[in-house]
Amino acid sequence: MSPSDGTSSSPVGALDVATVRSRFAPDGVYLDTPTYGLPPDTVVAAMHDGVARWQRGVATPYEYDDALNRARELFARLVGSPPEDVACANQVSVLVGTVAASLPDGAHVVAADGDFTSLLYPLLVEERRDITVRTVPLEAVPDAMDDRTDVVAVSLVQSSDGRIADLAAIREAADRHDVRTLIDATHAVGWLPVAASGIDYLVVGAYKWLLSPRGTAFLVVARERQDELHPVAAGWYAGEDVWGSIYGSDMQLARSARRADVSPAWLCWVGTVPALELITELGVDAIHAHDVALADRVRGELGLPASGSAIVAITTDQPVDLAPHGIHASVRAGSLRVGCHLYNDASDIDALVRAVGPAVRRQH
Repeated sequence: MSPSDGTSSSPVGALDVATVRSRFAPDGVYLDTPTYGLPPDTVVAAMHDGVARWQRGVATPYEYDDALNRARELFARLVGSPPEDVACANQVSVLVGTVAASLPDGAHVVAADGDFTSLLYPLLVEERRDITVRTVPLEAVPDAMDDRTDVVAVSLVQSSDGRIADLAAIREAADRHDVRTLIDATHAVGWLPVAASGIDYLVVGAYKWLLSPRGTAFLVVARERQDELHPVAAGWYAGEDVWGSIYGSDMQLARSARRADVSPAWLCWVGTVPALELITELGVDAIHAHDVALADRVRGELGLPASGSAIVAITTDQPVDLAPHGIHASVRAGSLRVGCHLYNDASDIDALVRAVGPAVRRQH
């Protein structure tokens, strides 16, 4: 996917992707990034240090504030957004829930069939306010919008099989029909260059392709949508003056996207900072080239059609036990799902092809 398709080009990284693999320590062949990403050594060291500071009683909430805000800045840089337009929370569903609660009663939503439920469920539970969600095949999403549609909600990269939505077509149709865009880029940001501009709400969980601990997530909110946010999980961290908002009923919500912030899971943010630093230093363009080249090698060796995705869904005519081969992957939506990222190289792909190739080739 090129910048003209609604993505952005990242700065050229200062590190070489090929040399970074030594900073990871998978046990065997790890091809399961769509389930969770692995931490580089800098993340492990930061979290060990964080636990030690906690154990000694010398950690302070203010240093965790610094970590969260540093992560906010780094993520904002990845997607080309001002930091003040980025909200931070613990999970995608929490942030989508805030967006869902901000929609007007009776809103009509178009979404993709079989999309991840952390995107769909927060919208579906709003049926008590007569909000309706209509799902269509991913490829049909742009044409499904009309003047009655209020929101289009779709994952940029599908969790189940790695299909990439046509973001340019979705944005064009949304602009034409005055539809808000809610894009879940959890399976995109980190390997696919993505720009937040032109998107009303861009949500990302960081524990997969951004190599972070589970418990950190981001929501970029377009400036013109921030006053509409109804932060249903608001607490002291959503206040304009965070440390002045810990007691009492005089609520002064932040005047930016930060009004959707959720009180942070401290140690998770300690680990997220070095993870985002590595992604930023490498540059997403370099990561994209590396990841897709490996995924294309899988597809080529197994006779699967090209897709340009770092995720490959492999259908076999019989179950394949990968454990004896030391390969870590998952089954999703009836197919073997693998994801290629920084800790993988050609030898991992060769091992996968040897393990699954016979079962796949019998279909061709």
